[in-house]
Amino acid sequence: MAHEIDYSDKYCDDNFEYRHVILPKHIAKSLTKGKLLAEAEWRGLGVQQSRGWVHYCVHKPEPHILLFRRPRGTDPQTGLVNGKAIDPTTGHVVQ
Repeated sequence: MAHEIDYSDKYCDDNFEYRHVILPKHIAKSLTKGKLLAEAEWRGLGVQQSRGWVHYCVHKPEPHILLFRRPRGTDPQTGLVNGKAIDPTTGHVVQ
């Protein structure tokens, strides 16, 4: 299952690092339309990526494409930014 998932390269703006993940349509059919996925949910689908990524947006024309972001400077092993946690719903650093 995980080998069918396609991962984009990372791309950035001034604040965030982004990537999108393309699920096979047979996996995407099980998703609730318009719902953002918690980390346990997207990992449960077979998505594999380092820590700190947050599913922040649903691309309505293509719901099988999951849009992720994390603050620039996120440690991929801990998921922290300068020792601070990332809000799992917004992707912003918790102050």
